[in-house]
Amino acid sequence: MSESVAARVTPQPERSSGPLPDARSRRRYRIALAVLIVLAVIFAIGFLTWNNPAPFGTAGFWRIAELRVNSLIVMVVVAICQAIATVSFQTVTNNRIITPSIMGFESLYVAVQTSAVYFLGAAGIVMLQGRVQFVLQLVLMVGLAVALYGWLLSGKYANLQVMLLIGIIIGGGLAAVSNFMQRLLTPSEFDILQARLFGSVSNADFGYLPIAIPLCLVAASLLWMRTRRLNVLALGRDMTTGLGMDHRRELMQVLFLVAVLMAVSTALVGPMTFFGFLVATLAYQFADTYDHRRIFPIAVLSAFVVLVGAYVILRNIFYAAGAPSIIIELIGGSVFLLVILRKGRL
Repeated sequence: MSESVAARVTPQPERSSGPLPDARSRRRYRIALAVLIVLAVIFAIGFLTWNNPAPFGTAGFWRIAELRVNSLIVMVVVAICQAIATVSFQTVTNNRIITPSIMGFESLYVAVQTSAVYFLGAAGIVMLQGRVQFVLQLVLMVGLAVALYGWLLSGKYANLQVMLLIGIIIGGGLAAVSNFMQRLLTPSEFDILQARLFGSVSNADFGYLPIAIPLCLVAASLLWMRTRRLNVLALGRDMTTGLGMDHRRELMQVLFLVAVLMAVSTALVGPMTFFGFLVATLAYQFADTYDHRRIFPIAVLSAFVVLVGAYVILRNIFYAAGAPSIIIELIGGSVFLLVILRKGRL
């Protein structure tokens, strides 16, 4: 009798039905968030101040730091775009392996850059620079995605898997055409083109930021406002419909916002195929929850830490100025293979 009384008196661990059901999961989430914030601040300060050739506090020091601030802003924009777009895309497709790059954004970017050099020579790269050209690239990428969504998701036999397969085919076709044109370029033109085909902050023109930042913030904010709907979409088509939501409409709205974010990131710095997959995988591991309101901050912070950390470490310790994006892609691709081998399927 005494044991049963003691069992009733002994306090039980606090649990709830929320996204973080117990004290341990909540503590783990707070620790992960705090560590990422600290790392983000440390890497940001290091990026702005490390190896600044001018003496601290002088006009030259602050002038160089100001130039680095613009690069840091570009990294923030890319981190927000890649992280939120990839997590949202994986949610609506119900697949944590694929990324928005599968829809051919990067292949289209490569095709545009290659065509400019192929038809106009080395001057073609210069002709693609400017705000008007930047906006045209954004419109072209988003327009291709919207046309694809509208065609394959609005018919009687709308099928998301068919849309993804056609996206792969279009991307492969554009990549084949680009590869053919690259083989016909002169060595000097090919060298100039290759510098544009690797995702790098150095590709970004700071004059594009007044266009890229509003688009990034609006699209990311709209997806943030839809986090509860994303939680429902993650349950699948049948469950979403059973809960009273128009699955097709919600799907197309999310995909449109994802297209905007991916177009901004790709047009700003170039292709970064596995970067989004890497940060999304890290976010799922660190957050350990289904709630997008908690996954998004972790994903954005992870993207910023990975991107800025790679630039700080590789440029200032290993003096590999052009290698950060290549190293990020190598690590992201390795993580992709490990996840596939562990799961045993796509």
